[in-house]
Amino acid sequence: MNNKSSKSIFKIEHWKVVAALLVVYDMVAVNLSYFLALWLRFDTKYSSIPVFYLDAFTKFTPIYTIICILIFWRLRLYKSIWRFASYNELIRCIFATILTSFIQIIGITVFLQRMPISYYFIGMVLQFCFIVGIRFSYRFVILLRGRRMNRGSGEEKRCMLIGAGNAGQMILRELRSSQEIREKVCCIIDDNPNKWHRYIEGIPVVGGRDDILLNVEEYNINKIYIAIPAATAENRRDILNICKETKCELKNLPGIYQLASGEVSIKDMKDVAIEDLLGRDTIELDLSSINSFLKGKTVLVTGGGGSIGSELCRQIASHSPRRLVIFDIYENNAYDIQNELRKKYPNLDLVVLIGSVRDSGRLKAVFSKYHPQIVYHAAAHKHVPLMEDSPCEAIKNNAIGTYKTAYAAMRAGCEKFVLISTDKAVNPTNIMGASKRLCEMVIQTFDHMIQEHRESELIELSAHMDKVSHCSADEDKDFKAKTRYVAVRFGNVLGSNGSVVPLFRKQIAAGGPVTVTHPDIVRYFMTIPEAVSLVLQAGVMAKGSEIFVLDMGAPVKIDTLARNLIKLSGFKPDVDIKIEYTGLRPGEKLYEEKLMAEEGLKTTANHLIHIGMPIAFDNDEFIGQLKTLMESAYDEDDEGIIKRVCEAVSTFHPDSNG
Repeated sequence: MNNKSSKSIFKIEHWKVVAALLVVYDMVAVNLSYFLALWLRFDTKYSSIPVFYLDAFTKFTPIYTIICILIFWRLRLYKSIWRFASYNELIRCIFATILTSFIQIIGITVFLQRMPISYYFIGMVLQFCFIVGIRFSYRFVILLRGRRMNRGSGEEKRCMLIGAGNAGQMILRELRSSQEIREKVCCIIDDNPNKWHRYIEGIPVVGGRDDILLNVEEYNINKIYIAIPAATAENRRDILNICKETKCELKNLPGIYQLASGEVSIKDMKDVAIEDLLGRDTIELDLSSINSFLKGKTVLVTGGGGSIGSELCRQIASHSPRRLVIFDIYENNAYDIQNELRKKYPNLDLVVLIGSVRDSGRLKAVFSKYHPQIVYHAAAHKHVPLMEDSPCEAIKNNAIGTYKTAYAAMRAGCEKFVLISTDKAVNPTNIMGASKRLCEMVIQTFDHMIQEHRESELIELSAHMDKVSHCSADEDKDFKAKTRYVAVRFGNVLGSNGSVVPLFRKQIAAGGPVTVTHPDIVRYFMTIPEAVSLVLQAGVMAKGSEIFVLDMGAPVKIDTLARNLIKLSGFKPDVDIKIEYTGLRPGEKLYEEKLMAEEGLKTTANHLIHIGMPIAFDNDEFIGQLKTLMESAYDEDDEGIIKRVCEAVSTFHPDSNG
């Protein structure tokens, strides 16, 4: 016999022994309870108990014993694992006591002898105490032993709990009952004055948010749990800004959805992220319109493996498209999002393709085979300093790549083409921003030309581009398009590949210094999921040629962002981690703008999405400029390309750091 089977037999035998001992105990307990009730009734003097009472008790004892054991067995009081005993086991014990006591009252009174009232009542109470006591005492002993062992295994963390509501109480109970987590809640903070100087499960509510710093010091706190899922974004930000000054480890319950679903637990608590300090309100979306827009359709995402592109794919997949096509030149990113989506959406018709938006032939093949109805164009070079050193590549990939993708969408009869743009396209001072403004101008040109039924001119330009870039994609010119083109413009996204937050985290992990280009530099920030959600909503609203501008909230100083991230990591800025100012990089501005001076804003049904009134330009002239841009880019003429971009984008000022 192997060890595994012998262990199983031992466990079965052990269970039988425990059950047998409980049966013996219950046989004694149920009868001892009523004997003690009789004994107490007559002043604890056995000799004072009348013989007829003793005689009735003695005769009913064997009958009552058998009935109790059968009822207890039926109610599974011998099959429960009592080390995990909880509310359900307690209910069964209460029901068993009530049922057997009712049988005791009826049986002994009707068939033998009416007993004193106290006999029935005290006997029932004592029986309940004996039955429950032995069972729950096992769990109590196990818990005490576990806590004692934990105390000897290392230092216990002293915690502060912020939030004395339902979520906070759930977290408190789990911390108190857990054998694995070595943490002790010492005090609770809540902004409701009615709860101050009172206790929750023995833990004092010591005050509101203004008392956080004082009580962290008084109670020697080294970890803070923030359980306020229903708080407004502004209140949560204010509390987090206080907590980050404490050097305590911070854990945050992200939102109210856990409370609504009853899933609040320690595992739901997340490390406080820099995004939490933005204090942005939850974005309200018309999910039904997005769902109806995407459901049952074939959607193509270029650059689908990047930060924005991959989040687009995640959110699109949740709206049940007929097919999702991911197109990316970087295979590692494409492979990662492919695995993620296949695991989460096993029934999704997912196609992942490798290719470049600069390759007309590849684009034509993809669009011809899969016939996407909606295209989200997120493929682009985006790093400002790198593009300053390789301006021709910025134009090839961003401007020309956008033209070729937009053209392929037109030829395939797509319904909508949504360009992901950036606030760096506004009054650009770098080639990356200028190339994204060119992208916006490309989609505006496509939309205008299609409305004027001038598709032939777009076809001619496409043929010229293919000739220059050595791509072959012969087309007939007898063609009428129906695609509508729009752009969505927003600022920096927190946590995206190459953004400042991952860079700062790496620098902090390395012990510093954290490098900031300028103490006064500011940027607009948005989280990746909320930016993508608004992109999807804007796509629904699009009628053609719009430049949608997402409300990014108040601009954030990069210096403040860096200092907050250092504090959230448990360090002091300029003490534990130094901050160094390196100076503005080529093409970098102090302030980003969401609109050009000449543009205005139109409101939409969603208060976080606006429509910019695009600057008018001559489409015919622009098509000619695209030809020369293409030629300069493929001639690798860096100086010439800058000059020609300035001619095409009148707001481009490459020598200014504004």
